[in-house]
Amino acid sequence: MIEIIFHSSADARNFYEHLHERLLSSNQTDNKTLQFEGQHIVKVFIENSLKDLESVKEVFYQFIVNRKQDDWFRRILIENYYYEDEGEQQQILEIIHSILEGNREDLAAFVSDLDVKESLKSAIDQLFQNNISFSFDSFVKFRMRPLMDQMAKYVEVSIDEYKMEQEYQMFIQTLRDFLSGRQAKLNTIHVLMDEGIHFYDEQFYEIKRVELLRMIDRKLLSNHPVYVDSVTIAPLLSIAPSCIYLYSDDYEQPLVRTIRNIFEERLVLNSISGFYDNKRTYPYAADEKM
Repeated sequence: MIEIIFHSSADARNFYEHLHERLLSSNQTDNKTLQFEGQHIVKVFIENSLKDLESVKEVFYQFIVNRKQDDWFRRILIENYYYEDEGEQQQILEIIHSILEGNREDLAAFVSDLDVKESLKSAIDQLFQNNISFSFDSFVKFRMRPLMDQMAKYVEVSIDEYKMEQEYQMFIQTLRDFLSGRQAKLNTIHVLMDEGIHFYDEQFYEIKRVELLRMIDRKLLSNHPVYVDSVTIAPLLSIAPSCIYLYSDDYEQPLVRTIRNIFEERLVLNSISGFYDNKRTYPYAADEKM
């Protein structure tokens, strides 16, 4: 028999219902197999069945991951970092989940020596036997302490990323504000990202680097000397075109992302081959590059 004692009746009910559903779906349960006592205790009579034991372990794992894990992350955010705003907590949690799900390789490198899922499964394997009685809260407090340390590292990395993202958004908004008050020096600009970055006017005549430098608003560079790219972002903001045709074969690169975030509906994305197709419609356009 396995007996799990919960402090929270809601946790006990949630675990019982999910375990009942799992066992029922595989014809492994009846009233003698699974019992719910006193709103806090879940009992499972497995009769030395390995299949039953594995089912209990899997449901216990899913219960922790789906119901408890985010609560623990939030507790770390509040107690260790004083993030009490639910909106901020949710944004950081989304970053944490993106790492756990393998969608952020750049951040995963900072926790490459950690594996929360495997650590949790290992703790469950060490705990569960054919006959055992334990308190869920004691299990969390004592057996999961190493796992909590790992979770804290995920929180730390995600907070750093969240702060950087907030700074980036403030930077983008500042540049949008700068742009909103400017009159366009040229209505249309074509920007080619192909073995360097090249600017062209509406008729595909190349705008030389020297000319671009003359167009740059010096206040822009003096106010944002670290963040503003003088090769691409500064000329575009200074020219403030009504429409930017940006040609690249990698729309996800950081520079393209930043241009897209600043200029929004003014930006039209196209491929590098699209640039040469469009340029052919202007047979007298200058061909030489900077």
